[in-house]
Amino acid sequence: MRIGLYISAGATTPIDAILARFERAEADGFHTAWAGQLFDHDALTLLGLAARATRRLELGSWVVPAPLRHPAVLAQQALTVQAASSGRLVLGVGVSHPEVVARRFGEPFERPVRHMREYLELLVPLLAGERVEHAGERYRVSLQLGSFGASPPPVLLAALGPAMLRLAGAAATGAAIWLGSRRYLETFAIPRLREAARDGGRPAPRIACGFPIAVTRDLPAARDGAEALLARSARLPAYRRVLERGGLARPSDAAIVGDEDAVARELAALAGIGVTDFTAVLFAVAGDPEAVARTQALLAGLARAGAG
Repeated sequence: MRIGLYISAGATTPIDAILARFERAEADGFHTAWAGQLFDHDALTLLGLAARATRRLELGSWVVPAPLRHPAVLAQQALTVQAASSGRLVLGVGVSHPEVVARRFGEPFERPVRHMREYLELLVPLLAGERVEHAGERYRVSLQLGSFGASPPPVLLAALGPAMLRLAGAAATGAAIWLGSRRYLETFAIPRLREAARDGGRPAPRIACGFPIAVTRDLPAARDGAEALLARSARLPAYRRVLERGGLARPSDAAIVGDEDAVARELAALAGIGVTDFTAVLFAVAGDPEAVARTQALLAGLARAGAG
């Protein structure tokens, strides 16, 4: 199981400071470092810069909202990062949420699975340098992109519900899943991903799962910190359904918290059910100022040791 680190980057954080976090992640031994696409820095631009500051580290976007970028534009951006990084990009893409697409950007959010299916029908061959002639429900494309001297990057689809999970298994390299409990992953998500890939004659899917995580002995404070971190996500209907399917009473129950042994056991259990990529979202714990550094140190050690 690859162990990756989500690089938090607020709008006021200097670019050099963000790039230093990527360099630190590589030096620590992490397999992947992920940049989010929120309302501050552009993820792919950051990853392109990080590609020149690192040499080994895999670089992932978690995740680019498809409705806000034409698939050909996203393919151009991704291939540029892939070339700059000598083939180290993992392109995470998803439909996002009505709250983001419709309310904040004013773009339509309609039939998301059909939209994403058509989007992948364009994005994947464009990334492979193939000519695309397409007249579909949403897009009209007559185009072929150069390879930029790079192989096509793997594409992970943000997927939570059954239809999107099946699409991720059938048409993408795999899925990026946020807030899915171990029960949700083992009984709901992973079987659907694998079945869809198998039915389509595709390789076993890559299954990247993001979790808030803190190594600490102060579990109540850690739960409070996770609850604050997840407050915005928990208000979105898609994530509420994931929490319910996972049998979680509150958002913070999705976080992985505990001492070193407890956290290591949970990661081993995730690897055991088929998670291929663990994405760590570190967060502060009130009263335990060393929690973030302690967590990163444990995860880095597990990464270097080949955990899972």
